[in-house]
Amino acid sequence: MRGLSGKAGVIAGGGRGIGAATATRLAEEGAAVVIGDIEGEWAEATAARIRDAGGRAIGLGFNICDPASVGELVQTCLESFGRLDYFHANAAGGTQGDIDALTIDLDTFDRSIALNLRSYLICTQAAVPAMLERGGGAMLYTSSGAAYGGAPWQVAYPVAKNGVHALMRHVAARYGKQSVRANVVCPGLVLTEAAMEHLNEDYREAGLKRAASPRLGEAKDIAAMATFLMSDDAEWITGQVISVNGGMAMRD
Repeated sequence: MRGLSGKAGVIAGGGRGIGAATATRLAEEGAAVVIGDIEGEWAEATAARIRDAGGRAIGLGFNICDPASVGELVQTCLESFGRLDYFHANAAGGTQGDIDALTIDLDTFDRSIALNLRSYLICTQAAVPAMLERGGGAMLYTSSGAAYGGAPWQVAYPVAKNGVHALMRHVAARYGKQSVRANVVCPGLVLTEAAMEHLNEDYREAGLKRAASPRLGEAKDIAAMATFLMSDDAEWITGQVISVNGGMAMRD
């Protein structure tokens, strides 16, 4: 892809799954990557695989809900590679007990908002100033089809992901004239390690029946789109929610 060789950035949530696949693809395209994950050993293992393949990568443990911890990822990128061209906020979770708007405990709701939305604001506040100082960059946020699916079994998580879309559009509108782009990648059912651990075969089969594709998603499918959106090939794409879901949901 055009315009990734020699660039550097951060994957916040890149120890495995979509984040690890994206870090790997970025390195293959010539970019340097700082990989953060709540499981520091996962981040370092992914970084080590990239280095073994000839790429440039650093793995760190971090907490996406802690501004100082997110700031450390940005500072490490600046100190190690001299620049910050892209930042991918890629975290999700905290859905236990998130079932019904009438019965959800407010602490559960607050935890989900903190992890799935507030953390993305923290990432924005850490990364965008460095991009503005350099003259531009690309913010990318991972969302979910839950944001527009209308699921009866969740409330906080979809609310948070809809908030991410609004945050992304604000960043795109507010800083676009200063060459900061912002987009959301919205995955469908992707067979990451976490999905294989937590989703049973019946759930996966039901997802495949809903899809227009003959297979479910793989982390590399999302990584391809994420890498494109952070490349110069996507320099006229900003303020958009891009769904990569095998046709499980078809929407404008």
